[in-house]
Amino acid sequence: MSERETMEYDVVVVGAGPAGLSFAIRLKQLKPEVSVCVIEKASTVGAQILSGAVIEPQPLDALLPGWRANPPPICVPAGEDEFWLLSKTGGRKLPVVPPGMRNHGNFIVSLGAMCAWLAPQAEALGVDVFPGFAAADNIYNEDGSVAGVRIGDMGVAKDGTHKSGYTQGIDIKAKVTVLAEGARGSLTKQLIKRYALDKDSDPQGYSIGIKELWQLPLGRVTPGKIVHSFGWPADTHTYGGSFMYHLDQDRIALGYVSGLDYSDPNYQPWEAFQQWKNHPMNLPLLEGGTILSAGARAIVTGGWQSLPKCEMPGALLIGDTAGLLNVPKVKGTHQAIRSGMLAAEHLVANALDPAGFDAKLRGSDAMAELKKVRNIKPAFKKGLWFGMLNAAWETVTGGLSPWTLRNKPDWSSLHKLGQQEEPKRDYVQRTLPPRDRLAGVYFAATEHDEDQPVHLKVADTDICATKCVEEYDNPCTRFCPANVYEMVADVSAPHGKRLQINSANCVHCKTCDIKDPYEIITWVTPEGGSGPNYQNL
Repeated sequence: MSERETMEYDVVVVGAGPAGLSFAIRLKQLKPEVSVCVIEKASTVGAQILSGAVIEPQPLDALLPGWRANPPPICVPAGEDEFWLLSKTGGRKLPVVPPGMRNHGNFIVSLGAMCAWLAPQAEALGVDVFPGFAAADNIYNEDGSVAGVRIGDMGVAKDGTHKSGYTQGIDIKAKVTVLAEGARGSLTKQLIKRYALDKDSDPQGYSIGIKELWQLPLGRVTPGKIVHSFGWPADTHTYGGSFMYHLDQDRIALGYVSGLDYSDPNYQPWEAFQQWKNHPMNLPLLEGGTILSAGARAIVTGGWQSLPKCEMPGALLIGDTAGLLNVPKVKGTHQAIRSGMLAAEHLVANALDPAGFDAKLRGSDAMAELKKVRNIKPAFKKGLWFGMLNAAWETVTGGLSPWTLRNKPDWSSLHKLGQQEEPKRDYVQRTLPPRDRLAGVYFAATEHDEDQPVHLKVADTDICATKCVEEYDNPCTRFCPANVYEMVADVSAPHGKRLQINSANCVHCKTCDIKDPYEIITWVTPEGGSGPNYQNL
């Protein structure tokens, strides 16, 4: 085989999200002569970015002081905040909004549109931004340090043979590789294992956020209004809550977040979201509207105690890749921008040497913010009411409790069938679209060439048809929001059924890689440009 083509840069950034782009911009601001490239697996920058998103603007003010005169396409000043406790048939507006959810001075944005707005500003400073290039692997120097990344081959058929348009992926070599892949990045996962970056931290925790953008009839939207809720449809032992953000042009962003530490193998995050939409308080608002876009994404929620070491020889972790989201605030963008800037400043001050970045990050405002709220999310494992009381205590004391609650891996929280009494879901009749998960995939505009290798690697499919059926009844068929996993009848299969992977449906949320109770599913990057094409999520 011919030797791979190589490109060389001082710095390569994996992921054109808020962390990666902010890092690249700051690095070029401080040291224009440094060569930097940002690679992004999506077909266009922002097409696979999904977040609520309400942002705290202070880090963006520091990065781009004049940005308010030329804001992103969707950027609505935060207005009134509401916080609700829902029952099946009604709700109670709480008199006090938790401090982290008070959004005066913040902005509602489409994070995807914001990244698409940031990219040309990076390019104007001389950053090379390459969408449609999926980093398939890390490459290493002889001394064991990270040497850069390998771009996945294009034009490989499902059976591994080369199609007529086959193009070998190039190696991008760099003095420093910056991982800004977002939650559960596939390259980051390899590096954490190779360098034992998590040996002194708890396992990372995650939630899944499922979001839709709606166009509503004239007059229903109050631009800037921010509504969060908890309670129904989650039971008191399942972490879940909603967001509803009123945008401009009669649009509304809404979504539901389910903690992936849930224990009931029959729980369905996508169905919980659809149930919440049909709640009596939401149904009148949404009826007669149309869905513009929809998608799903894992969210990093482990917090301070789950932060891995964020440096290794030749590479750094920033943003959600590191795990910097503030759960009680339901915000991570300000932390992503903050960490990206900090990494750039560190490299400039240290002749592009990553050594010392982890200590710098841990001594920064980003980590001080996470330490204060470290016990809030883990306490909800003991139930809703204990979690609420603990959240009040941690807020009043500023997180000065002498203890730190620990995190376990999300896959380990799933109870086997019949092991304990599971809650009755008590769902309501659904009338709003989409009718099922497959219809929801349509609004994600997901595109994968059907004739390419399956990018969801299941190590032992016999487990799926035997042990998993008996112990959990195949929870992958329920926790996946895109109907990727199906158990289908097959008389030729040893057990009469087999796992079918509908990989073309995948929206790259990574839930399967996180929640599978046998840890046999591995998500890897498909061909560059494949996947969802979100519009303004």
